[in-house]
Amino acid sequence: MNFDDRRFVLVAAVIFVCVVFILRLFYIQVADDSWKARAADISERKITVFPSRGLIYDRRGELLVANTPVYDIMVVPREVKAFDTLAFSQLVGVSVEDVRKRLTAASKYSGYKPSEFEKQITADQYAGIAVHLGKYPGFYGQSRTLRTYPSRIAPHMLGYLSEVDARKVAQDPYYKSGDVIGVGGLEQYYEKELRGRRGVKYVVVDVHNNIQGAFRNGEYDTLAYEGKNLYTSIDARMQAYGERLMQHKKGSIVALDPKTGEILCLVSSPAYDPELLVGRVRNKNYVELQHDPLKPLFDRALQAQYPPGSIFKIVQSLIALQQGVITRNTGFPCNKALVGCHGSHYAGDIETAIQYSCNPYFYQVFKKLIEQDKDPNRFKDAAIGLDLWHDYMMSFGLGQRPAVDLPSVKGGSIPSVSFYDRIYGKEGWAFSTIYSVSIGQGEVMVVPMQMAMLAATFANKGWYIDPHVVRAVGTPDSLLTKFERHVTKVDAHWYDLIQEGMRRVVNEPGGTARQARLDSITVCGKTGTAENPQGQDHAVFISFAPMENPKIAIAVYVENSGFGGTWAAPIASLLTEQYLTDTISRPDLEKKMLEADLISLEKNYRKPIKKPRRRR
Repeated sequence: MNFDDRRFVLVAAVIFVCVVFILRLFYIQVADDSWKARAADISERKITVFPSRGLIYDRRGELLVANTPVYDIMVVPREVKAFDTLAFSQLVGVSVEDVRKRLTAASKYSGYKPSEFEKQITADQYAGIAVHLGKYPGFYGQSRTLRTYPSRIAPHMLGYLSEVDARKVAQDPYYKSGDVIGVGGLEQYYEKELRGRRGVKYVVVDVHNNIQGAFRNGEYDTLAYEGKNLYTSIDARMQAYGERLMQHKKGSIVALDPKTGEILCLVSSPAYDPELLVGRVRNKNYVELQHDPLKPLFDRALQAQYPPGSIFKIVQSLIALQQGVITRNTGFPCNKALVGCHGSHYAGDIETAIQYSCNPYFYQVFKKLIEQDKDPNRFKDAAIGLDLWHDYMMSFGLGQRPAVDLPSVKGGSIPSVSFYDRIYGKEGWAFSTIYSVSIGQGEVMVVPMQMAMLAATFANKGWYIDPHVVRAVGTPDSLLTKFERHVTKVDAHWYDLIQEGMRRVVNEPGGTARQARLDSITVCGKTGTAENPQGQDHAVFISFAPMENPKIAIAVYVENSGFGGTWAAPIASLLTEQYLTDTISRPDLEKKMLEADLISLEKNYRKPIKKPRRRR
């Protein structure tokens, strides 16, 4: 090869090497951001700024849910130098083994991106950690907030926060691993309003892991926006009093303002301290609560489905009056051969029947509703009657999920023609098959929220507004107006008879809820005793007051406690008096309700083999 040829090869090789270097530099500086990120990590750090979650207030401005500062210890594995793991484990409060495991996991995720090493350290704890953190390159603190509950009430209604799962991260681009999200109650239903929007801050750090200041004067920072506050209709004092009255009892209380649909009180018992599901102890406490045999995490006010018992008789009465199968003065003898009853009485009109809660009377009322002789075939005739009855029931909001601003509420059950056809077959059932429905037993199921809605409907003479907890979002005057008004298919004038019957239940001799009577306020109510095959019957009571201008409608359900007039009615009465007058005029009754331990009594109760069928 001559000299010219060798020179040509040499020049070509140089050009080739230069092209390779140029392409590689182009790739590193333009196409591939990882090298830029690595260079930036030497001097700058990206810190997520978590917004403060919106606060939650009661109707008087009392704080129900607030925020408290906490800190996460973050780690950037590439920056970590050799360190005393024993001293660090003692500083942060984790075992040496966990320190190693977490560093390994963080390195697998990314050597250059920060990972959470330890979460939710309180401000007091972090103050002792922060002064020593500079000794451990690669570790730094990042602030966020946790929930705190000044009154420690209403855990089911408020909900709690939990770390998002992988499925939620995949579904919603807003969330990243390690973020928290509302679970249950208002925290879940109003998650988007409460969570706010996170921001980002870039800072310059030195070789000793100390922050020197903002990167480029904050040119690339983004602001965090705080979540919106919620202003609720809950009366915190009433809520706290209701929870005290329900201590050592299983059941629920739902109280509404009948004119607005605002929820005043929402108690599920047994409950739990909401602070138990906050911070680093949340997971441990949650497991313990989940395995508690009393089921304190279960929201009985919204999810427990019960037979309504005798409170259902009022709805039966209205439908029968509207359809004309009975009149105000229709009377039936108390024939215990048809269905069991209590006491000795004769119901000569609808008000008296409600006052004494006469089972045979309402057996006959339901029979007239189902058997209206609209078809000579008794099975088809029953189907026609039940279909019409079902249509009326649905207008009361029964058999469907209440449109309340809380998640996971159930809707109970109102049996239909198709329901019975599936069980017994077409023309396989008639009134004699389903007569237990007449007194709120059998296949009828309601949730306590629906019972309170019924009380509001009776108070308003035929209409109710969708129940709701939140009145305003953002500011107190940003009132929500999306709540629908529902009108039943029963004419308003029939409700006068029902209200009079409910007045007698509480205020006249022979009424089944005399313990609910108040001297200065006319209370209208109805007791119920729902049969419980597993143990003592459940006590039910619904009421509204004052009769002349109702301001509160309430439903109380006490499991395994017997007659509605014994426990449920007094509890409702005490809450009504406390809400309307801010006083309690019957300290002896209050003491009895506060001290009663019905859960212990339930454990020792044995249901008799033969028991008379008593319903009120």
